[in-house]
Amino acid sequence: MKITNLQIPFVLILASFVFSQPGYSQNPVLNEEVTKLRTQGQTGLQTFIKSYLNNLTSPPSPQIKTALDQLCQQRDCYASKLYWYTDLEQAKTAAKISGKPILSLRLLGRLDTDLSCANSRFFRVALYPNQEISQRLRENFILHWQTVRPVPKVTIDFGDGRKLERTITGNSIHYILDSSGRPIDAIPGLYGPKAFLKQLQQAQIIAKDLGKQNGEKYTNLLQKYHQGRLDNIQNQWRTDLSKLGIQSPPRLIEPTNNASSFPSAAIAGSLAVSKSVVERPILNSIQPETSKTSSEILDQATWNRLARLYQNDAKLDRNSIALIADKKLPNTTEKNDLSKVIRNFETVMALDTVRNEYMLHRQIHQWFIDENSTSDVNQLNEKVYAELFLTPSSDPWLGLVNNDTYSAIDNGGVVEKN
Repeated sequence: MKITNLQIPFVLILASFVFSQPGYSQNPVLNEEVTKLRTQGQTGLQTFIKSYLNNLTSPPSPQIKTALDQLCQQRDCYASKLYWYTDLEQAKTAAKISGKPILSLRLLGRLDTDLSCANSRFFRVALYPNQEISQRLRENFILHWQTVRPVPKVTIDFGDGRKLERTITGNSIHYILDSSGRPIDAIPGLYGPKAFLKQLQQAQIIAKDLGKQNGEKYTNLLQKYHQGRLDNIQNQWRTDLSKLGIQSPPRLIEPTNNASSFPSAAIAGSLAVSKSVVERPILNSIQPETSKTSSEILDQATWNRLARLYQNDAKLDRNSIALIADKKLPNTTEKNDLSKVIRNFETVMALDTVRNEYMLHRQIHQWFIDENSTSDVNQLNEKVYAELFLTPSSDPWLGLVNNDTYSAIDNGGVVEKN
């Protein structure tokens, strides 16, 4: 799927829109309408929603749902109603005209397909449909997503017609960019809805302030912002652990990465708790892992206690809960079953929130202070995936191939295209 040109309310540019994704609507009239409205950005999306308001039930018909996903370039767009650019240059053009910063998502896979990486799927359920988040994103940001690499998929065939499809490994990150595409901040991994909203609010304020500066003043203000955020994290770390009765809290340290070998998928997966809950059973069967990640500065029980301090920040709103219900979870026949799933999800999301903020975001703030690969979003993204997410682009197997473990399969089960 490719957008070749851009049209926003102030600019009229003819565009072609090629639909190549599975499940594209077979209604030629609807296809033509979506093609036209896609060139109009968020305005075109609002026109579609107004025209089909009576058809946007929860969930809408497959034909309307698919058309809306194509228009938005996001799976389950009926729940979020967010328009996403997939071309950064077009997003920058829209940002310059609107005066809004860019929220740029980098992920494994595609945001408009069901089997994108786990965290991006959680964003579509927990964050984007959230009423407050959705409104803030529509009104204050230009949205963009870009694939880092395809997401690994696993299919388990039970031999009786049933199959289980899952993705393995991979993480996602939101970058806040100015209208020129320069990074301002980054939100690594999954945060609870209220915590994510706080991150957006802070980013929006600094983006506005930076818009009034240039040159050395711009750089100094950006560094001052990150130094303040880093100080807040360090102070909150001590305060939170003091609440748990830990009077001599361990010092926050940099995650270390052994450059001589690729991190295993099990270690990389452990950095994102919510998705590791889904992926761990499959990962363990593929690649048993007994070593701990070097970033474990607290035992798991203490991390869990710490996460409970932020449980309210991970509460799902009714829009997100409705979307979860629409997805018809397996083995949940009673309302109580769904409630349990939601509680469990909120619990691991709170854990992700504190770990991402204290371990990953803290490191990103330090990089900005040091001006360490932070002036270009692509360079910063390479650094994030290599050093924070432990899935460097130099490893084509994303830590899933381990020569130290014997599988009794020819060539370790590795099959490459000719």
